[in-house]
Amino acid sequence: IAGSSPFCETFFTDVKVPKENLVGPLNGGWTVAKRLLQHERSGMGGRQGEGGNRSKADILGVVAKKYVGEDAKGRLADSDLRTRIIQNEIDQRALQLTVRRAALESRSNSGPSAATSIMKNANMKVAQDRAELTLEFMGHQGLGWEGGDFTPEELTAVRSWLSGKAGSIYGGSNEVQSNIISKRILGLPDHILQH
Repeated sequence: IAGSSPFCETFFTDVKVPKENLVGPLNGGWTVAKRLLQHERSGMGGRQGEGGNRSKADILGVVAKKYVGEDAKGRLADSDLRTRIIQNEIDQRALQLTVRRAALESRSNSGPSAATSIMKNANMKVAQDRAELTLEFMGHQGLGWEGGDFTPEELTAVRSWLSGKAGSIYGGSNEVQSNIISKRILGLPDHILQH
């Protein structure tokens, strides 16, 4: 999707595994797989939840000022875009708290937590919103695929935006995560009864 192929799907047909190499109990593969997916989702949110020396909103602000410009007070000229950068920062901080909560729950070893599903979906929303904002700031310069008309930073932003779409699939699709949240946190039924 972004010019490389990091996805890989492998099928094993008629594979025989020696009993001593079995992971978990016999026929317990789905339980093991759920735990692995939970671990993958935790890692995804953890990367997003880590803070660097500069906040992601600060970086967004620098990019926005470069492409959109500043007002007389040195702020981003577009107040709507300022509000959207601030909202992205608020969402980022809420995600950091969710990451901490999931880490605490995972220490209790009470089994897979639905918090990782919330964290995964929140992570993808924050990251994808930030990528969308970046390209919006860049305008036409945020449409490049290759060539001398675009800076390396602009091309990287486009590729990051494209590859970020795959994040909605990693660790279980956002739709699957929403189903987990609805059942395990909200207590909604698995299916709707037809009368």
